[in-house]
Amino acid sequence: MVYIAQDLINLDRYPIHSDGASRVALVERVQQDLARDGCAVLKGFLSQKGINAIIAEANGVADKGHRSFNRTNVYFTADDPTLSDSDPRRRFFERSNSFIAADNFAATGALRTVHDFPAFDPFIKECLQQDAFYRYADPLADVIINMAGEGNGFPWHFDTNNFTVTLAIQNAERGGDFEYAPWLRKGDENYDEVSRVLDGTSETVKVLKLEPGDLQLFQGRYSLHRVAPLAGSTPRYVAIFSYVDQPDMVGSPERTRQLYGRVLPVHLERAGLRSDAYLD
Repeated sequence: MVYIAQDLINLDRYPIHSDGASRVALVERVQQDLARDGCAVLKGFLSQKGINAIIAEANGVADKGHRSFNRTNVYFTADDPTLSDSDPRRRFFERSNSFIAADNFAATGALRTVHDFPAFDPFIKECLQQDAFYRYADPLADVIINMAGEGNGFPWHFDTNNFTVTLAIQNAERGGDFEYAPWLRKGDENYDEVSRVLDGTSETVKVLKLEPGDLQLFQGRYSLHRVAPLAGSTPRYVAIFSYVDQPDMVGSPERTRQLYGRVLPVHLERAGLRSDAYLD
């Protein structure tokens, strides 16, 4: 089936392809939201046809998702016994999740049709106000779907990528709220406040309920965040588009293996290619 982006995206509501005043106002609104707390949401960005098409595509490759059940800290690093037990780097939580890797989605499918719409990347770049702006070069992770079922969630963590763009595709019957602490480590690791978030005593945490079709721009490299546990038989689908601030960047071998169950030669060749020194 051949898809047309104009049928999948609500361009009347979100004229990302135009040069008019409506697009200017939209970009300004998103920029303001991002500046305030590193998060912006475009409600109903996808049409119902777009939502249905991507749900069908996700259902068709759901068996390709890598399911993992392990314990992880917010940095996805190994335990360091030289640190105190209270250090957030030594606090591990159960993670149960599934990622459908990027190489399962065809170039002509609905998901990549949205991603490859010529106006999409320039709009995202302008909203993020980034001169250095590149699609994630990771062949397993440039555009993926996170799939989660009952009891699953994603514990507190920071992202590898500076910017993440997501589309809510299908919600679970209950649960799955997006919770985040804006700008928690902008400038330094801020371990004390990370610990307060983990303890449930931080006043910085915000709760966001996303609906199918919502587009979210999020600066998760700096904002601690999680997905709350889910309930019900319907899986939660979220499409994730990743962008970075330098070309040729891919995931670390350790984290790639955790999330997708495999690594490619490119992950070993480019290990350590980062523009910052934050823990991964």
